[in-house]
Amino acid sequence: MTGELANYRDYLGEYRKMFARKCDDLSPEHLATRSVPPSTLSLLGLVRHMAYVEHAWFQRALQGNLDQPRPFTDPADRDFDFNAAIGTAACVEEAFAEWRHQIVLADEWLDTQDDASMAAEVVYNSDGETSAVRDILVHMIEEYARHTGHADLLRECIDGRTGE
Repeated sequence: MTGELANYRDYLGEYRKMFARKCDDLSPEHLATRSVPPSTLSLLGLVRHMAYVEHAWFQRALQGNLDQPRPFTDPADRDFDFNAAIGTAACVEEAFAEWRHQIVLADEWLDTQDDASMAAEVVYNSDGETSAVRDILVHMIEEYARHTGHADLLRECIDGRTGE
């Protein structure tokens, strides 16, 4: 497949896979290991955060599904996605299940799009700001690129594994 949308999907898919590989073969405790105090950054927190990001941009901004609950949020804690990332099997399973679920929903929506729809403007927040679909997809690629870089450093601190 070729074209603008195919290009975005290819980059997004590759970054999603790369991000997942940064978390491979680690215990729940390792996944929840925080970087450098006072930062709350951890691989598990990043998984939870990316589930939130996928939901925010694909469900809320691009599709207008504002009535769905946002994953891993708490109005009393702005960093809940990271602060509540604890090293238990249940927390890890929940985080990865939600992240994968949000990816499936995003990909299902992307399946309905074509190159012509990339220029469409969407209202992406409650202030009425708009953006082209293509700009949001590029933003999603940027989110994954940035956070995969964070994940690479976190993984190196845990077991020395680097790469990609």
